[in-house]
Amino acid sequence: MLKYSLVGYDGSPSSQQAFRFAVALARACGGRVRVVSVLQVTEGCADTCALMVADQGARRCTDLLDELKYLVPDADTLIDAEVVHGSPGDVLLEQVQRHGVDHIVIGHTERGALARWLLGSVSGEVLQRAHVPVTVIR
Repeated sequence: MLKYSLVGYDGSPSSQQAFRFAVALARACGGRVRVVSVLQVTEGCADTCALMVADQGARRCTDLLDELKYLVPDADTLIDAEVVHGSPGDVLLEQVQRHGVDHIVIGHTERGALARWLLGSVSGEVLQRAHVPVTVIR
């Protein structure tokens, strides 16, 4: 039985749906939901971005919790939330190990073939590398 689901959250409609799905699943299974929002730092501005992330990390986490409470008002007792910087796929997979996650729920946004080739797909990377069940919400 799934007890601790991880949701990769970026504010997109598909990640909002992934969050709602994970909360409904947690309620049905008596579990919890860990929501992680990943701030990706590009190589060209890593030092500046790292300082900005450190200064605004607590505020961003508060904003994330407020947004999640807006989406599912009564879910606050079921969720843990964190804002992390790094590569989205790596961060999500690291969270599985670090927090004993037994299920990942992730949104999938349609992109063109060129964008997928240039940027990759977080959902595709997670599907390939995860050692726990993954649900992709479209």
